[in-house]
Amino acid sequence: MEFDLPTTAATFIALITLGAVGMIASDMMATDSILMMVVPSMVVFGGIMLLIGIKHGQYRATK
Repeated sequence: MEFDLPTTAATFIALITLGAVGMIASDMMATDSILMMVVPSMVVFGGIMLLIGIKHGQYRATK
């Protein structure tokens, strides 16, 4: 399976959206707190993990 930029971006956005909607629907904390604190941290963490995954994939492809 090959992931190009649009597929990767759509998957990334879908996962973040699914997590945010799930937290809002479960009424765990205030919606403002979720949108201002949790979602940005999910985006940053997801971006870091995406970059680590890309680098690992490049490493594995060369070995």
